[in-house]
Amino acid sequence: MSDSKPPKKRATPRKRPSKSSPPKSELLPAGARREGRSDRAPRRLVPRGLAWSFALLGVVVGAAALALFVLYPTRRGPGSGREIELVVPGDESAEALASRLEAAGVLTDPRLFALFVRASGGPGHVARGAHLLTDDLPPGELLRRLERSPFAGHARITIPEGWTRFDVARRLQTNQVTTLRAFLDATTSRQLLDELALTGESAEGFLFPATYDFPKDSDAVDVVRRMKAEFDKRYGALEQRNQPGLLDLTQSLGWGTREIVTLASMIEKEAVQNDERAIIASVFLNRLRDPAFKPKLLQCDPTAGYGCLTAPGVAPSCASYTGKITHDVVADAANPYNTYKHEGLPPGPIANPGARSLEAALSPATTHFLYFVARGEGRHTFSETYASHASAVHTTPSTTPAPPSPGSR
Repeated sequence: MSDSKPPKKRATPRKRPSKSSPPKSELLPAGARREGRSDRAPRRLVPRGLAWSFALLGVVVGAAALALFVLYPTRRGPGSGREIELVVPGDESAEALASRLEAAGVLTDPRLFALFVRASGGPGHVARGAHLLTDDLPPGELLRRLERSPFAGHARITIPEGWTRFDVARRLQTNQVTTLRAFLDATTSRQLLDELALTGESAEGFLFPATYDFPKDSDAVDVVRRMKAEFDKRYGALEQRNQPGLLDLTQSLGWGTREIVTLASMIEKEAVQNDERAIIASVFLNRLRDPAFKPKLLQCDPTAGYGCLTAPGVAPSCASYTGKITHDVVADAANPYNTYKHEGLPPGPIANPGARSLEAALSPATTHFLYFVARGEGRHTFSETYASHASAVHTTPSTTPAPPSPGSR
């Protein structure tokens, strides 16, 4: 028997459970669930009737929005396209605006249109003043025009050379751009003329003839501004190309832009063939510059006709004026535009000249002609003396004898 003691058993250190691993009591076989606990939150069930009510409400709201913003705005108006001039005072409610439109015959359901206006941003966007509408406009287009929206319908129109502001006004109204009256009023608005640096009584001569794309039912003031801006651009380029002629007119006659445009408008109304524009310009300028030509009557028929257009009540002869120049018209000294009775240029332009007539005024031909008479097919016979002019008048078919005055045409 040995005295040695048996070896002591080494104590096995106890493992501390890992913080990341669950305790054994938490470990369950795969797929097993612990009684009394659930791994997801309990669902709160919405009553089926209430869910159906929400769904039905959504359908109703969607259908109403579809009807108000998609179907209603494209529905044709009640009429057949009759033009309607309407003045909107502004600062009125959607209901008052709708009632005004109903009274004018533009729509038949004012309450629905008032709702559409409010849903589209309210009546505060409606432009005050004169509007040119038609009674067949869909509500969407009607509101866009009333708001003068850039998304409203547009009209592409061409203004021919030599048209007066009265001609332009008629075409603008025909194409639903603005009313005739509103445009003519804008062309004589002193406030607008001052803004555009125009010193005359109207914007005649400065409404440049060109092709424009205007929104329908435009503000007439904006139309005039646009046409004057086009004039400024075109005339500025012509001045740069014709500096010697411009300097000559300024120094010899003391002319500015208005006088040059007035002469160009007379050329525009007299000339038919382009190659005669500069010659016609020389005739008028020779009369003004030649010291021996007295009195300095330019005797341009269209000037007297324009006087009857712009101030028909001033001259008695204009009472029967229908567009044709008669002996009574050119003999009437009460007409301030009558260049048979008043020396020098008329009070202002008589039409809106194009670039070719403006250039002819700036760079006239060098001639000694003092007279011309139409000889048919858009051509004229030009003369340096009254005797040769009288002979040309006598041999030209369908012309009356030349007046005895030295400035007769």
